[in-house]
Amino acid sequence: MKNSKECILVVEDESRIRRMLKDFLTLKGYYVLQAEDGEEALDVFYENNQVIDLVLLDIMLPKLDGYGVLSEIRSMCQVPVIMLTAKDAEQDQVEGFDLGADDYILKPFSNAVLLGHIEAVLKRSSVGVGRGKQQVGLLTIDSENKRVFLHDEDIGLTAKEYSLLAYFLDNPNVVVLRENILNQVWGYNYVGDTRTVDTHIKQLRSKLTGECAYIKTVHGFGYRFELPENEE
Repeated sequence: MKNSKECILVVEDESRIRRMLKDFLTLKGYYVLQAEDGEEALDVFYENNQVIDLVLLDIMLPKLDGYGVLSEIRSMCQVPVIMLTAKDAEQDQVEGFDLGADDYILKPFSNAVLLGHIEAVLKRSSVGVGRGKQQVGLLTIDSENKRVFLHDEDIGLTAKEYSLLAYFLDNPNVVVLRENILNQVWGYNYVGDTRTVDTHIKQLRSKLTGECAYIKTVHGFGYRFELPENEE
């Protein structure tokens, strides 16, 4: 039981690094659960998924790698996941983001960098909508489970699509630049370009359907989220 502290699951096969992460995060006021391989990570997650607020997930793990763990977690829920990796190739990061990772931290990293990423991801995961359910136009947003409904049907947003929508909800009726969206939703260390934003917004618009055409393109700048007056 985590009491009132935010709970982080640390998945790391190197005992020294795992112990360092636990000690540092505990010192910073987090409740920490641990796992040393992919299979144990899923066991711990299944038992504690109602209290876990964020997962720090190494990619190179015994038994089941981080991509496999992430894929299984995403089949269950949208809890924020930060990948820990020594890999710096763009394709490795793209694969993780496509599976629903929220951020990447490249090894080796400092405690200050680690804490900055954790705080930013936790903040992004909670922006835009409060606890419980909220009606936004024709959409019902269940922020507790990171799900969005249209006419009582789950439209099946990915973690990144939900984060995009949450960012728009936190910045209604203003023009947001593609660069700002990329930095806030993907993180400042993301190695891709703004075409990633356009691609994901296209997918998000498709799931919102023409009934919820709330995301407007502002040519030469970015996007604006606005509701028709009769839906506000």
